[in-house]
Amino acid sequence: MTKRTYLIVICASVVVLLSMGMRQSFGLLQAPIAQSFGIGLSAFSLSIAVQNLVWGLSQPIIGALSDKYGSGRVIAIAAVFQILGLLMLANADSLWELHVSTGIIIGIAGSGMTWAVLMSIVARNVPENRRTLFFGVVGAAGTGGQILIVPFNQYTINAFGWSEAIFIMSVVMVVIIPLAYVLKGKTEDHSVGREQAESLLQVLDRARKHSGYLYLTAGFYVCGFHVMFIMAHLPNYLSVLEMPPWLPGTAISIIGMTNLVGTFMFGWLGDKYSKKYLLSILYFLRSIVIAGFITFPISEYSVLAFSFFIGFLWLATVPLTNALVGQLFGLKYLATLAGIVFASHQLGSFTSIWLGGWLFDQTGSYDLVWQLAIGLGILAALLHLPINEKPSETEVPQPA
Repeated sequence: MTKRTYLIVICASVVVLLSMGMRQSFGLLQAPIAQSFGIGLSAFSLSIAVQNLVWGLSQPIIGALSDKYGSGRVIAIAAVFQILGLLMLANADSLWELHVSTGIIIGIAGSGMTWAVLMSIVARNVPENRRTLFFGVVGAAGTGGQILIVPFNQYTINAFGWSEAIFIMSVVMVVIIPLAYVLKGKTEDHSVGREQAESLLQVLDRARKHSGYLYLTAGFYVCGFHVMFIMAHLPNYLSVLEMPPWLPGTAISIIGMTNLVGTFMFGWLGDKYSKKYLLSILYFLRSIVIAGFITFPISEYSVLAFSFFIGFLWLATVPLTNALVGQLFGLKYLATLAGIVFASHQLGSFTSIWLGGWLFDQTGSYDLVWQLAIGLGILAALLHLPINEKPSETEVPQPA
């Protein structure tokens, strides 16, 4: 591996760290914004839910643009829109501005600075036999934002107020724009043979007929349901239980710290063992951890223990899922195909964020969503078992 390869991995990690760190902070903003606007929790929950839905639905399109025009342009433009969305949110004084800035602008911008685009960059620049490991490195950086960005945002919210905190973060996001130059290029330039000749429509047709791809997509819905429900609603859940004010930010930070180990470890294991079995184990263990959390009395210690264990399983699904998509269909359209899988992830995110806020406003409890998360984890564990991990055969016609 060359120095440039390591530079690309580092730059990709920084972009994901900043982008995901900001997104993982929106749960901290729910209560302050709700109080400032005099609205219920479900109103801003809807903004965050729309963000995740738009992020997911736009991901295949942004991934296709990255495959065609190059990742550098996509990342730079997405960073500009992310900054504009944050500035609009910081100056918002009406409900529609919350939805447009948080939900639509920041949602679309996320598609250009997160998993599908960044993983395709890493895939074309690292050796195939170490691909999942480096996916794990970048995936771990995603929750590195929980260690650095979330506590930083918690501090600025407490010290200066939510509006000023968002403005400060918009300034930090400017760093992404020059990094986009290092991350330029097209996956197509690194594809060869029959894979190079295959069109996007052909590979999409192949993917829709591949049961393993469909199972993988369904399983990633559950990942989004789990992760974003906890990220968006755990702070309020702990507040309702009258836990100390330092605990929500600390809990999210601990999830990020243990995720660094878990994502890197599962990325390393993914280069050595079956990815589908590792994914099945991950989802089953998530259900066990969540069940234990809601079964035993909630205390400061149980929250810290839950954060510690769920962190190992947090985004460890990301390198395994993206690597398995590349293993099945090759690299040429990886950003597009991984983007479709990620869209399912964000549909799960939308469901859990909106459902959590709506049920809480209706019942004052999150119990039903926790129980649903357990059942979905078991279902996802079962869905991954029948996946055929052999590369899908291309259907490119041979010249006469």
